[in-house]
Amino acid sequence: MDLQLKGKAALITGGNRGIGAAIAAELAREGVNLCLVARDQELLESTAAALTADFNIRVTTVAADLRLPESAAAAIAHAVKTFGKLDILVNNAGATARGDFFTLSEQDWDDGFALKFRACVRMTRAAWPHLRDSKGTVLNIIGIGGWTAESEFAIGGSVNAALLHFTKAIAQIGQQDSVRVNAINPGRIATERLTRNINRIAATQGIAVEPAQDALLRACRITRFGEPSEIGQMAAFLASPSASFVQGALVDVDGGERRSI
Repeated sequence: MDLQLKGKAALITGGNRGIGAAIAAELAREGVNLCLVARDQELLESTAAALTADFNIRVTTVAADLRLPESAAAAIAHAVKTFGKLDILVNNAGATARGDFFTLSEQDWDDGFALKFRACVRMTRAAWPHLRDSKGTVLNIIGIGGWTAESEFAIGGSVNAALLHFTKAIAQIGQQDSVRVNAINPGRIATERLTRNINRIAATQGIAVEPAQDALLRACRITRFGEPSEIGQMAAFLASPSASFVQGALVDVDGGERRSI
């Protein structure tokens, strides 16, 4: 399916692995030129090399720590200088510490908000004039943990809830400025992060990895874990003209795990 994205320019934070890399691959498949931003320069370069080998697009990279206030504007400036415009911003970077509330430090909380929430705010602010010019789109990758409280996910849930609110608020400005703003809430997606969580469950319960996987599926009441490509496909759709009437949407892609309204 041609989503009419060929020749567009996108910046993806956390674009060198997991969900971010899957979004990059799906946008590349549609002919989108990419700026990938993350901390790991070596992994950025290998991801970029794979994309340019597989697809006829341009890929540039920025190795940056998005917890630092100056990083967002510098990354946006690099993308615009490279491509002459910016059509799509994907705010995907950010992982938060999980565990018993009383073992989580002030630094854990600061890091969680600095990378996933504040970086999203800064990237959106820096990108907005360019997205307004291109009538572009912002896509925030958040997570279903923002909907329902879980004691071991207190940091991540709080960050995600803030981002859900931020998405809705900025979408109102987007209505005025012709910039579409939406979010995807992934559920249990088969990434390194999920593997770490399953290994943690196995260690905590003293069981093997496979029974830990089965236990997690039962606890979530889902039949399987999602694939990163499924988030990538939804992202490509939401970034495209096919979703031109979708504004301020918070789209769960979770296999039916979240059942509340």
